[in-house]
Amino acid sequence: MSAALPTVEWVDAVVVGARCAGSATAATLARAGREVVVLDAAAFPSDTLSTHLLWPAGLAELRRLGALTAVEALGAPRLTNAFAHGAGHTVASSFPAVDGVDYAMCVRRTGLDTALVRVAEAAGAEVRSRCRVTSVLWDRNRCVGVRYLDDAGRVGEIRAALVVGADGRRSTIARAAAAERPFLTVPSGRDCYYAYWRDSGAHPRQVATQWRAGADLGTAFPCDDGLVLCLVQPPAGRADGHGRGTAERNYTEAVARIPELTARLRGCTRVGRVRAATRLSSYFRRSTGPGWALPGDSGHFKDPVTAQGIRDALRYGRLLAESVAGVLDDPRALDAALARWERRRITECREIFHWTNRLALGEAMRPLEIELYRSAAADPELAAITAGIFSRTHRPAELYTPARALHLAVRALRHQDTSAVLTDLVREIGDSGREWLTSRTILHGTATDLAIPRTPSHLTTTRPGEPVESR
Repeated sequence: MSAALPTVEWVDAVVVGARCAGSATAATLARAGREVVVLDAAAFPSDTLSTHLLWPAGLAELRRLGALTAVEALGAPRLTNAFAHGAGHTVASSFPAVDGVDYAMCVRRTGLDTALVRVAEAAGAEVRSRCRVTSVLWDRNRCVGVRYLDDAGRVGEIRAALVVGADGRRSTIARAAAAERPFLTVPSGRDCYYAYWRDSGAHPRQVATQWRAGADLGTAFPCDDGLVLCLVQPPAGRADGHGRGTAERNYTEAVARIPELTARLRGCTRVGRVRAATRLSSYFRRSTGPGWALPGDSGHFKDPVTAQGIRDALRYGRLLAESVAGVLDDPRALDAALARWERRRITECREIFHWTNRLALGEAMRPLEIELYRSAAADPELAAITAGIFSRTHRPAELYTPARALHLAVRALRHQDTSAVLTDLVREIGDSGREWLTSRTILHGTATDLAIPRTPSHLTTTRPGEPVESR
């Protein structure tokens, strides 16, 4: 006796994952009049591993979605000033405005994600929590839906013109579409540990601060509920051992190696456990194919050292929806729109990808970087460009123009060891050349020319209501 087949639903789009990229996609599609179902294995409110600093560009995306008011109501302070300390120099700056937003915020994901889910629901999307996707449905090489298990153990099946995998770095949709292997990956030189502290009230809560000490990097970002997020990124694998207590030990030791961070936390009380993200790699995955797309970390991930993930998840989730809302009924036009969207994300993100990978090397500050700090500490325009890179109002190329690079090299030769400066200069030229070549080849704007799989593995052809083999 055969098992009963699941009831088949038909919608315009099914979104797997209800957090930043998923809610942004769903809300935008729903507002365009499309029928959208969002599935997430979690229930909300719930936390997720994330460092959750939002530069002005990220807050501007929240405003576009209609979520900024609800997020600000969570109580995180507006961060109006940034300080970066390194090699005895302090670079201070305000934040460049993005669409009228000239401040940053650090908002814990429990509240942030819940606010985004509510916005998606208010826009007309149906969000189903505690629903785990078990298989992806294909008709020849086209993605046509998903099968899932709800919290009562019932099997559901949703057919859609578009399946959106907004399900993170370990994406089920990416794996099913044979896109899990990145076409460009750069291992990080840093591990990441963070914890929350009850703020003492002895320090201004409108300041976001970063410290560099030797090869260590540490930050303090005031966030909601009177807490401060303290994150450290020591060199990857610096401490031996794994298992119970390792994250706590590595975190505590890294904080102790940064005297100014230790001083910032004096009088503060740790709240909760240390969270860890290790063995990280930044990457680009092929992010579109017939009937499917991967916004957010599922398709593109950058080391947390530059705090770009939430902004990009919101932005490219929104842009994905805007690109396809009008063509979901035309498969050929839909696939073309998806390809253009993917090309746009690659083109817009490649420079900050390179910049992030430099900061994630896990090394002590190099001579030219020290000279940049020294110069920016006395030059407000240079400091503003540096802050603007993080908020995507300036490009990294604006910081290292030929004239400015020459100026920094001359100053470095005046203040630092000649041999070290020349070695760094040669390395800088080599690094810049490799980045330029990567941008003109691998990251030329599309992944479709690469010698990587273009069809899902274990291809399954189905007809409505037919059982589909789980993968």
